[in-house]
Amino acid sequence: MVRSNVRLTQEGFDRLKATLEQEYRRLEESTKILQDLTGTSDDYDDSGLEDAKREKARIENRIDDLETQLDRAVIISENDPNRVDLGNVVALTDLDAQREMRVQVVSPVEAGVLEGDVPKVSDESPLGRALIGRGLGDEVTVTMGDKKRRYKIDAIV
Repeated sequence: MVRSNVRLTQEGFDRLKATLEQEYRRLEESTKILQDLTGTSDDYDDSGLEDAKREKARIENRIDDLETQLDRAVIISENDPNRVDLGNVVALTDLDAQREMRVQVVSPVEAGVLEGDVPKVSDESPLGRALIGRGLGDEVTVTMGDKKRRYKIDAIV
């Protein structure tokens, strides 16, 4: 199976690496707890021991996922300043609510992170899909459920 690259901002890559390091620490703690429980347990069907085994397996799976994402990572460098692409911060006007907003378009791995003052939206979300490839001054219509919102691109950073 051919795995595609995961395009990430430098911040997203650094965050994934930090998360991986945290998961390695959790794995060490989980392994120690499991060893302690195994050494003191008279009954290997002990529910605490089984819970510890399941937790260790969850951490190992999370580590595998993070390592795969990092192995496939390609850090976004420079984009066309006239077109929205991954990593860009986009200033928008919500034409229906008459309010301004800013979002950063990122890969799904980075989306939803509440870091800083600019929300991150996935390029696979309705808003992200509508913005990718669009230019300054373009208007986009985004359908979310039964609602439609219109946005105007005011700036691309």
